[in-house]
Amino acid sequence: MQRVERAWFGHPPGLTILFLTQTWEQFSYYGMRSIVIYYMLTNLAMDQAASSLVFGTYVAFFYLTPMFGGAMADRWLGRRRAIILGGAIMAVGHFLLTFEALFYPGLAVIALGNGFFLPAIPAQIGDLYERDDPRHAGAYNIYYVGINIGGFLAPFVCGTLGELYGWHWGFGAAGVGMVTGLLIYIFGGRYLPPERARPVVREKQPRTAMPMRVILLLLAVGGATTLFRGAYQQVGNTVAIWLDTGIDRSLGDYVIPMTWFQSLNPLFVFAMTPLLLAYWRGRAAVGGDLSAVYKMAVGAGLVGGSYVLLAALAYGAGGGQVGWLWLVLFFALLTLGELYILPTGLYLFDRLAPPGTNAFAVAAWYFTIFTGSLFSGALGTLWTSLDHAAFFLLLAASSAAGALILLLLGRVRLPDTAVAAEPNQMQALPVDSTA
Repeated sequence: MQRVERAWFGHPPGLTILFLTQTWEQFSYYGMRSIVIYYMLTNLAMDQAASSLVFGTYVAFFYLTPMFGGAMADRWLGRRRAIILGGAIMAVGHFLLTFEALFYPGLAVIALGNGFFLPAIPAQIGDLYERDDPRHAGAYNIYYVGINIGGFLAPFVCGTLGELYGWHWGFGAAGVGMVTGLLIYIFGGRYLPPERARPVVREKQPRTAMPMRVILLLLAVGGATTLFRGAYQQVGNTVAIWLDTGIDRSLGDYVIPMTWFQSLNPLFVFAMTPLLLAYWRGRAAVGGDLSAVYKMAVGAGLVGGSYVLLAALAYGAGGGQVGWLWLVLFFALLTLGELYILPTGLYLFDRLAPPGTNAFAVAAWYFTIFTGSLFSGALGTLWTSLDHAAFFLLLAASSAAGALILLLLGRVRLPDTAVAAEPNQMQALPVDSTA
């Protein structure tokens, strides 16, 4: 395969193109997600239960379509065509959201486009490097930063436009972001690796059957993750609603836009990731690293604790408003839990899979995003039927139940390859980008 000898920032130029493409795609996704719940409640005059259910269903299908779009890209389209097609479809979907009558078609179109786009982008990173290139592992770190830059900036742009000038302007800005990423990808195509020839399989390749014990374990871990996600996904749903009504956002004479708080999650991802990786490496060096399942249990427990904090704050406020600084602490705890559970879960599913079944196992992990998002939408319908403290305790209980299941599963003897999660694995895995 022909390689481009020139380097940008010490890496092949194609990595910069993929980095910027993904940054703008994430800008569009998180920009839309930061305002969509408010749009449904105001412009569409939906009741809260219906809006929460729609939100959860949308996120669920946003992450279900890549399971099918990735297969189509591998078999027929190729990665480049899949990215261009998916990006164009997603851009159309964002612009459809600017018309109230086209809200549901717009959501469906975005989810459809993501099915082609999401699996193909990271798959191109590996093709930029020779097998023994020492820069390969670090390339995923750079890609991961791009994901979170987009998520960090989006609420400041799309959210601010939406709050000040109307939610349609926020959706339009998200669409412009998607178009920007698509144009960067198209015009930077000469720096990208050539399309791999799709192999012709002349005979069926032998595959190792997945042991029933591993299948049952993956199902149990998936169930626990679904419970965790039921609470975690409320950040863009009921927690966003509470930001509008239950939080005192004043800073002197200035009122902080409610959508800006959605930037705290990617901000803490930036800040916590290197510290957490260093901590895990130190633990591993002295033989004290936790197993993958126990790490996930810690993560679910931390998320549960973040909702206990919100329950205590809501109860103490007695129907009044809570100071916004407490929300910073909430997002810090939530993000720390996310970093413990989400990348580790994807790694665990991949490592537990016998040779020849890795693709199925990773797809099964992403299926937990689908089930967890549906569950989060169902939980969100209870927001108006419970007082806020009781609702947040329910979310804490859901996440704690997931943590308990994972703790029990931690006693199950796993295959040697999955006993402990390698502490630097998280560098190669985007946190809920595909979360």
